Amino acid sequence: MPENSPKTPKLINLEVDIDEAGSRLDVFVVNLVPELTRTRVQQLIKSENAVNVNGKTSKNSYKLKYGDEVCIIIPEARPLEMEAENIPLDIRYEDEDMLVVNKSAGMLTHPTSIERVHTLVNALLFHCRGNLSGINGIMRPGILHRLDRDTSGLLMIAKNDFAHQFLSEQIKSKTAIRQYLAIIHGNLSENQGTISAPIDRHLTQKHKMDIVEGGKTAVTHWKVLESFKKYTFIEATLETGRTHQIRVHFSSINHPVAGDPLYGGGNININLNGQALQAYKLSFFRPSDKKRMTIELEPDEDIKKLLKFLRN
Repeated sequence: MPENSPKTPKLINLEVDIDEAGSRLDVFVVNLVPELTRTRVQQLIKSENAVNVNGKTSKNSYKLKYGDEVCIIIPEARPLEMEAENIPLDIRYEDEDMLVVNKSAGMLTHPTSIERVHTLVNALLFHCRGNLSGINGIMRPGILHRLDRDTSGLLMIAKNDFAHQFLSEQIKSKTAIRQYLAIIHGNLSENQGTISAPIDRHLTQKHKMDIVEGGKTAVTHWKVLESFKKYTFIEATLETGRTHQIRVHFSSINHPVAGDPLYGGGNININLNGQALQAYKLSFFRPSDKKRMTIELEPDEDIKKLLKFLRN
């Protein structure tokens, strides 16, 4: 079984200045070490005891004091306890640092505690022979951002920690541009606009996300590409990347994505493999030479099928 190439633990020492006093420990670490996601930071603090304050283990919610010394140990990547599978990949770009994959609808991006095979990560382990970044832990090697199971489209994958940090910073600073095609129910009153509404876990249905006061900031920009009697074909550009963001945002304004029963868009007169949502364009700076690259897909089969149905 392919394994991650050996990596020595990375040690980071930080001192809390006056402006940072009062911050939560996990928020402080995320802000100063952008290659780590908040989930990964919380895992390092809670489960792996890899973040110390003044030489002692602490909690994610610990409020830092001026002069506190924070030590972060990013552990070496452990052998992956997942199967490398020879699953064909639709690779749209690849170099020594990264690759861009067109994920098909129906495929999980990474394994879960329940499903550990037939995911994009299993396929990447085989294709890359285990040479993937280890920053996001053993369950998500190389993964910088994700797509829902039933959403197709482009994903950036990092082969090493340098590339992971370089590309993650672009997502955080919004210099990496991620755009989607979608067909939504109903007609919009304007030709373009922005939805800005915080997203967090649904209060009672934990498998869903929802607009929640005090949730994580979420911003989606959109423009109309084509209008039909009961549907609209749009392009959506992410300013943030929350779980189910586009699906939740358009459902919240009563225009759910077609083919998405979880958020109210399942009532359509045509069978689709997933929701009519595709990550069709990526623009980013390559780690190798810092040059901007843009990759664009034509509409996927579900969107083509629904457009043909609507146009007829």
